[in-house]
Amino acid sequence: MDGVALCARFSIATNRLQYCGPRDAEPALYRAITEGTGLPQARQALERFEALTPYLEAIASRHSLDPFDRRVVEAYWLGNDLLDAFGPSEFRALLDALVRRGLPRSTARRLSDHLPDRPIPHHAFHVSFVGVGEVTGHVETTLANIEACRPAWARVVAVEATSLRVRGPVLGVAQGRLTLEEDRERTLTYDPRILPGISVGEKVALHWNHAALSLTSAEARSLETYTRRSIESANEALPKLRALG
Repeated sequence: MDGVALCARFSIATNRLQYCGPRDAEPALYRAITEGTGLPQARQALERFEALTPYLEAIASRHSLDPFDRRVVEAYWLGNDLLDAFGPSEFRALLDALVRRGLPRSTARRLSDHLPDRPIPHHAFHVSFVGVGEVTGHVETTLANIEACRPAWARVVAVEATSLRVRGPVLGVAQGRLTLEEDRERTLTYDPRILPGISVGEKVALHWNHAALSLTSAEARSLETYTRRSIESANEALPKLRALG
């Protein structure tokens, strides 16, 4: 799958909610996902997503790749070994780039002063450490919103015409630390054009209650691995930064 189309799968949900990106981006993103057409237009729209592009550019720069190379996009949304080379100095540069996109300078300074030893340029780390909506100001950073915004994995247990029932772990807080709690079932709407032929037993990636992608076994393992690493890294700093609940 093309990197632009993969990125569109995760980005379309927040654009529909008017949380991220230009207001007119959805048609281009939808065509990229369902038809594989209009990729230059979809890329131009994605480049205007406030928090997204600095991460893709940081990962790409570290490995001399294009920001919308499939592996770069996969690293940010799912996780792969491109993330392993990052340390505090690289993440401080990333925070500076986020400031240019809307992150308050005072917030960036506070985050920079409390970076964990292994910051990870993964979306799960962004929402749990930097915070949901901290760049755009459109969403409050709460536990419920972190859970909605992190790329989650779940197994499909039932398929209806336009809805899926899925089962997967959810985010919680225990003793002031983020945790992944026991699996829970939930029902969410889905678009058969985005996930054609989805069946019971498949694992899917979720973003803002949107079924974005059918996961291979390797992708599901990577998403879980890098999500857990992201939570562990964020937990080093979260008690000093904010109270969750």
